[in-house]
Amino acid sequence: MSLRVGFIGYGFMGQAHANALARLPMFFPEAPDTDRHVLCGRNEERVAAAADRFGFTHTTDDWETLVDEVDVLYNLGPNDLHAEPTIAALKQDVHVLCEKPLAASLENAERMVTAARESDAVAACAFNYRYVPALRLAKELIEQGTLGEIRHVRGQYLVDWQADPKHPWVWRNNVERAGYGQVGDVGSHTIDLARWLVGEITDVSGRLATLVDERPAADDESARPVTTDDIYLATASFESGAVGVFEGSSVASGHKATNAIEIIGSEGAVRFDLERLNELEVYDADRRGYERILVTDDEDPYGERWWPAGHTIGWEHTVVHENYEFLRAIADEGDGIVSFDEALTVQRIVDTVVQSDEQGQRLAVETDA
Repeated sequence: MSLRVGFIGYGFMGQAHANALARLPMFFPEAPDTDRHVLCGRNEERVAAAADRFGFTHTTDDWETLVDEVDVLYNLGPNDLHAEPTIAALKQDVHVLCEKPLAASLENAERMVTAARESDAVAACAFNYRYVPALRLAKELIEQGTLGEIRHVRGQYLVDWQADPKHPWVWRNNVERAGYGQVGDVGSHTIDLARWLVGEITDVSGRLATLVDERPAADDESARPVTTDDIYLATASFESGAVGVFEGSSVASGHKATNAIEIIGSEGAVRFDLERLNELEVYDADRRGYERILVTDDEDPYGERWWPAGHTIGWEHTVVHENYEFLRAIADEGDGIVSFDEALTVQRIVDTVVQSDEQGQRLAVETDA
């Protein structure tokens, strides 16, 4: 029996997840079957067009109707729409995959986690970079002790999609809808990878800046204020004793998607950049420099699922892998998801970076009592 799936949102992430569900039967045939049942959005004409392209059989402009009709909710809307539909779904034991960050505020993220803990459904947050084969190989090397004692973590997520001050204002420029700027949008990805690879973060020091303080409205000549940061910087301490430095920006000219992380240990190091998604650079004490490894062999993570060695995969495949692990968790066949509890920890770190900037001092990251 197929799982009836409903999406809230039909933009970039809606397209990515619809593509993933369409690919699974061919490349991961053991994954639970899904029926793309209901697509939800506010614009009737656009939703209908998207539903036709994405393979959905029904549409609605009411998320409450959607929740009542599905087994699985994909919450892919703006951050301020994450909390209420997700909580309603979990109360009905509807499984949820929610885009990151978990919510537009820490308070709502905590409410979502409470709902997840009280539900029998699977609740996962969509940190898709955990499913990059090269990064999964990096984690294997770290866990095997190949790098020795981890000392230093460097993470970047730099893009230039709003480098032009004339780029139109979008909802991500509105703190009421997004909750955060780049520290939440791309910083959450970096922080999640750092925790996943190295361990818990105990304190941070943050700096936020808004370099373009207004942008033209998309539908007229007027300008709208930008109330979120478009660049953030942070330093971090890890429970293990390692230290880290993170940065992110939406106005970094020349950077299309520099999602890079470097883990430096006492006996070796690894570094990765999304712009070279199939590669992992590895250094150990016996080498004079980094060695480039192409992570496409059958024995590499997810390697046997795709093409012959050297025939590379793309960004969209990370979302396929993510959906595979999510659906396996629903079938009680795996635990490869990013739980709401983990996503809440990431959001607490993001929130602490913001508070650190406001207070001008390094702050400890709060944990569950």
